[in-house]
Amino acid sequence: MPVQPTSHDRNFDDLAERFTRNIYGGLKGQIRLAVLARDFTDVLPIAPYVPLTPDKTLNILDAGGGQGQFSLPLAAAGHSLVLCDISANMLALARRRAVELQATDRVRLLHCPAQSVSEHLTDCAPQFDLVICHAVIEWVTEPFALLDSVLQQLRPGGHLSLIFYNKHALVYKNLLRANYKKVKSEDYRAYRGSLTPTNPLTPEALLSYCASRDLDVLCHSGIRVFYDYILDPERREREAESVLGLEQKLSRELPYRDLGRYIHLLLKKKE
Repeated sequence: MPVQPTSHDRNFDDLAERFTRNIYGGLKGQIRLAVLARDFTDVLPIAPYVPLTPDKTLNILDAGGGQGQFSLPLAAAGHSLVLCDISANMLALARRRAVELQATDRVRLLHCPAQSVSEHLTDCAPQFDLVICHAVIEWVTEPFALLDSVLQQLRPGGHLSLIFYNKHALVYKNLLRANYKKVKSEDYRAYRGSLTPTNPLTPEALLSYCASRDLDVLCHSGIRVFYDYILDPERREREAESVLGLEQKLSRELPYRDLGRYIHLLLKKKE
């Protein structure tokens, strides 16, 4: 079976519906959203996580936002949102969801790569209070160049919510599945059509990048720190409430945090 090409950025036009089902469907999606809601409540308490107040209304950019599963509820709560993505099919689903949430008057959808979003904005000065970049950089050929471009849109004192696929988790899961050939060769390329990212990154690499860009780390959490390692699908879905509670409890505790399938960093751009 051919491997997924790594020479260009991934476009999910071919997998839009499957992406929704596999990433946000079921318990794994609930875990991601629960950890994010907890992190925002603790660090950046904005609606819908706390009641909306005039001074907490934000201008938000969702870079590579896909269907807007996390950002569209923010728009529905009263914030202004620009969502960009290279997939027309993803944007069509985002548009449909914005209508369902009655948030279309606060949402602007842009069909473009995250790296070129500035070309579609009339104001060239940093204008966003919050930039969301969730599960994007592991799908592009130059992840740090993408981050540099979106950071240019973030005003001083603004926040960046960054989720990325954790390479340590990929290595560990292959070890548990006895895929020793992959681990020895360090070749984790996925088969064509897979939802395994083409360019997984380590937390150490991202934390080093953040330090080099004067980004303060306000929150560092793992997402799905044990759920994915339960290889029996039936056992994985048992006691959903216990899973959600333990995932949130362990998401910031070492060593569990650093084994999360994804890592969430909530960052602040220095004044």
